[in-house]
Amino acid sequence: MKKLAIIPAYNEEESILQTINDIRENAPEFDFVVVNDRSGDRTLEMCRKDGVKVLNLPINLGIGGAVQTGYLYAYRNGYDVAVQFDGDGQHDAKYLNIMADTLEREQLDMVIGSRFLESGGFKSYALRRFGINFFGVLLKVLFGTRITDATSGMRMCNRRVMELFIKDYPADYPEPETAARLLRHKFRVKEIPVVMRERAGGESSISPGRAVYYMIKVTLAILIERLR
Repeated sequence: MKKLAIIPAYNEEESILQTINDIRENAPEFDFVVVNDRSGDRTLEMCRKDGVKVLNLPINLGIGGAVQTGYLYAYRNGYDVAVQFDGDGQHDAKYLNIMADTLEREQLDMVIGSRFLESGGFKSYALRRFGINFFGVLLKVLFGTRITDATSGMRMCNRRVMELFIKDYPADYPEPETAARLLRHKFRVKEIPVVMRERAGGESSISPGRAVYYMIKVTLAILIERLR
């Protein structure tokens, strides 16, 4: 299969080369592209100096727009598989081939890397864990499928999902909402255990001040998805 890692990056100068080298060393079968979401630091400069392929967005689109750009690039360039691989150093590239093998062998549409299926690794902070558990329960109640790590950005999909996502993708906090969309459309989704690290640099888009907005916005989006 032709496989691509999409690396959304916004002010990731502290971790972007570490992320890229992790893929080079532990998943060399994967091509990769950095989607620079109008970073204000040296992210773009460092990638270009290192010879990395970069999609440089002219304006800041947020995580949803950056990832959707990556899916569009993957779809137009004939990739069979695309995986979101965050530029902050949290994801571990040694799991990419396991995810790809699972996707192909079990004929799945999406594989999600869950930090909660086995012990070890960074489990996120208490407030974030509460939100993750809440969305997992909500998806179970509304769609009949429990996803233990609904906010995980480590998600691999096939061309069928890419085609859906390039037509419509949430601008912010897209992971739980798009999981709901896939479940509503009866796509085959499965989680596998992964170990995640603490972010190596940069700041999370979900600050304590935005946590309430995040919970309300995503909950409403999932409820609307169920009513469609």
